[in-house]
Amino acid sequence: MTLRTLTLTVTRVRSQRRVADFVLLTKPRVVLMVLVTTLVGFHVGSVGVSDPLRLLHALIGTGLAAAGSLALNQFLERDVDGRMERTRRRPLPDKRLRPTEALYFGCALTVAGPAYLGLTTNWLSAFVVAVTAASYLLAYTPLKRRSSLCTILGAIPGALPPVAGWVAARGEFGVGVWVLFGILFLWQLPHTLAIAWVYRRDYARADLRMLPVVDPEGASTGRQVIINCLALLAVGLLPSLVGMTGPVYFLGALLLGAAMLACGLGLAATRSVGNARRLIYASIVYLPALFALMAVDKIPF
Repeated sequence: MTLRTLTLTVTRVRSQRRVADFVLLTKPRVVLMVLVTTLVGFHVGSVGVSDPLRLLHALIGTGLAAAGSLALNQFLERDVDGRMERTRRRPLPDKRLRPTEALYFGCALTVAGPAYLGLTTNWLSAFVVAVTAASYLLAYTPLKRRSSLCTILGAIPGALPPVAGWVAARGEFGVGVWVLFGILFLWQLPHTLAIAWVYRRDYARADLRMLPVVDPEGASTGRQVIINCLALLAVGLLPSLVGMTGPVYFLGALLLGAAMLACGLGLAATRSVGNARRLIYASIVYLPALFALMAVDKIPF
């Protein structure tokens, strides 16, 4: 191998690693979840047959904004990530990328998302996505260091992607879109609290005020998990009750909600990492299964 070839190879490998690090900034798995919930909102909100091109535009715009917001979140929390075992190898705390690179990259994507949506779908969906990004970065992110209420506030931007999908398809709000918002809002609370229980020591080292950190015995955490699982069980049935879905969805939602509640009761009764992980796994199954039932048993609404 010549020196020139070796140099080109090293340069190519470094470039590939940099690209991979920029991708890691966007938290691809979270972006994928955002896209799935946007897709569900678009499908349920569509009148008649969904417009595939309009759907593609909605997914691109929402995905850009989500990726940018998540990159900016890593920029804002780079010091926190450096103190946590599970995040200290991220590109910024590990110094594989410069903070300014993450800042410019995140800003570009976050601005591009709503602009793209406004030009290709409608400005209402662009507004929803802009509000999602702003509330995530300007409210939830700083509140994590100050109050355990951050989980509740953070569930708001987390529940807005299906709203963006709905208004991208329909151009207006409606009862159905707030049902979707309620389901996703309530789903996040036990899911996030279970994750926070598993990593509570890590969060404590980073001085993040998650409920399991300020409530080390876990009594309040257990109560919140049960309350939110009960609320999720009830709200999860609403699509059938308001005429969005049929009986197949209703039965499936009832069973899924009962399973979530059972796992939540288990964590509240015995606050162990094992029970918290069971609730996490149950929540991971719950949401895609519920949305699949919703898509299959959809009634024109």
